[in-house]
Amino acid sequence: MADEFKGAESSTEKESLVEELQEKLKKAESEASEYLHMAQRLQADFDNFRKRTRRESEEFRAFAVAGIVSEMLNIVDDFDRALRQVKEENDFVEGVVGIRQNLLKILESKGLKEIPTDGKFDPSCHEALCTTESDSEGNIAEVFQKGYRIGDKILRYSKVKVTIKKQEIKETQESKDV
Repeated sequence: MADEFKGAESSTEKESLVEELQEKLKKAESEASEYLHMAQRLQADFDNFRKRTRRESEEFRAFAVAGIVSEMLNIVDDFDRALRQVKEENDFVEGVVGIRQNLLKILESKGLKEIPTDGKFDPSCHEALCTTESDSEGNIAEVFQKGYRIGDKILRYSKVKVTIKKQEIKETQESKDV
């Protein structure tokens, strides 16, 4: 740069050279700023990509676990049916009970939770298969099949018998007779 000033003969040439160098500097600063913004956008895009990939991976893993756990519930049901048929306790039966408990522990470690069936009927997690007369309404009278969930996702609804008030049944029959 100093060499350029030596070659410039007049002050107007020096001024025009300074102006030219200032314009080049502004242009270089503008390009540097543009490259910086581009790098920041790329960094943000990469961060978003990494977060999205992690989230999708977790969702896929949860979906896969739910599928396997759902299939394993059939085995738990088979154990329950077999144990209901037992007439007398012996070492074999105790072994089957232990296997069932171990299987349930493994499934619970993957997030499986039994849907409670004591108390009121909740259509968001119970499936009413039939009704029975009672003094109270909307209670669960009998459980035909246990329901399970993983987190907020219901794998299987509890299949239950629900109570209805006795007088409602009579009123319904009377209205049909009329």
